Amino acid sequence: MTLLVIGLSHRSAPVSVLEAAAPAPDARGKLLRDAAGAAATGGGAGRPPALEAALLATCNRIELYAVAERFHAGVAELRALLSRHTGMSQAELEPYLYTHHEDRAAEHLLSVACGLDSMVVGEGQILGQIKSALALAQEEHTAGRLLNELFQQALRVGKRAHSETNIDRAGQSLVTFGLEQLNGGRAGVDWVRGRRALVIGAGSMSSLAATTLARAGVAELVIANRTLERAERLAAGLSAEDGTRARAVPINAISIAAELALADVVVSCTGATGLVLTAEAVAGAVRERARRAGGGAAPELTVLDLAMPRDVDAAVHDVEGVRLVDIESLAAASVDAPMAADVDAVRGIVAEEVAALGAARRAAHTTPTVVALRAMASEVVAGELARLEGRLPDLGERERAEIGRTVRRVVDKLLHAPTVRVKELAAEPDGAYYAAALRQLFDLGTPLEPQQLDQKERS
Repeated sequence: MTLLVIGLSHRSAPVSVLEAAAPAPDARGKLLRDAAGAAATGGGAGRPPALEAALLATCNRIELYAVAERFHAGVAELRALLSRHTGMSQAELEPYLYTHHEDRAAEHLLSVACGLDSMVVGEGQILGQIKSALALAQEEHTAGRLLNELFQQALRVGKRAHSETNIDRAGQSLVTFGLEQLNGGRAGVDWVRGRRALVIGAGSMSSLAATTLARAGVAELVIANRTLERAERLAAGLSAEDGTRARAVPINAISIAAELALADVVVSCTGATGLVLTAEAVAGAVRERARRAGGGAAPELTVLDLAMPRDVDAAVHDVEGVRLVDIESLAAASVDAPMAADVDAVRGIVAEEVAALGAARRAAHTTPTVVALRAMASEVVAGELARLEGRLPDLGERERAEIGRTVRRVVDKLLHAPTVRVKELAAEPDGAYYAAALRQLFDLGTPLEPQQLDQKERS
């Protein structure tokens, strides 16, 4: 069994490719089912390329984590699967994909969880996204023992990194970083105080944006969402918590046009597959703002687009009177973002946890061998005691029991040292060879992997 991660991120691909490859939220379950659904439910026909699968899809990464029976075949099939679900040809997608396996795959997820691989180093939002990825895999029944343990470990390590170091000083949320870029890269978000803000969307990122704006002291906050009830709940919570004048509106052409004309700051992050704000709509809002200003110069409209694929037409960059910052702008700005010294400490935590995880996984692979060895020994003991009883039928019950205990003690003592030692050696990088040698020496055959043992127990 091989642990794999196949994906692309802001480090390997331009935003245009990430945008084109991003799977729609309602299509992610299908991708997981195609990757490992039949394996998880015990189906036979249409055997999937993996035994387990989980998808981490954010505004700057798309990563498929999987447990495959065969390394090379698994990589090829999963890459082809990603291509089919992104709608991009393999020739278009392949140059941007990376693949990690075993300890390197685990190290990658733990680094992602700690914010080391984020566009804004140290940001903590990724923990919620990892939690959501695991929840979806559990809901689709594609997360087995290995991925459940790995993702839970990633969440724990991410929290440890933030509690034991000051990595938060290096990383802001993507929202804060984006708002700072709207203000020319100057630190802090106090510049929004007293302004009117429009947040489009009511998901986790939009909720964070709304909360950030409310706490920064915007005069009025409008939440626009397709499900008005969800926007109303968010607005009510912010009004109660921060004393902000917050209200909700539905997403439609009329309400968005009206709110754009009133807003000074706009943050958009929806799950829409098409544009939410076109260049024409934004240009119309700018004209309306100028009319309200009595023909004079209206305040600049600042727009932050955190969606993937984008909510705001890239042509808005060319609309006079508007400053647009999108994921592409943030990717370029993050290259020069300062990194705190605590990043090294977090890397140390990740290295320590990966070493422990690898040792535990390697040790777990010896369990079937040890179980098989002890089972074989028990069979030999039982057979010999049965033969003894046949040869000495007049042996008393007490003597028979004492002989049985003695033989079992001898066997246990003989097996104790090799089984303990093979578990210790298994934790080392080449530990699998010791378990293989034990199987060969005692003719134990090929034991079931832990995942196969799980499936056998369930069946």
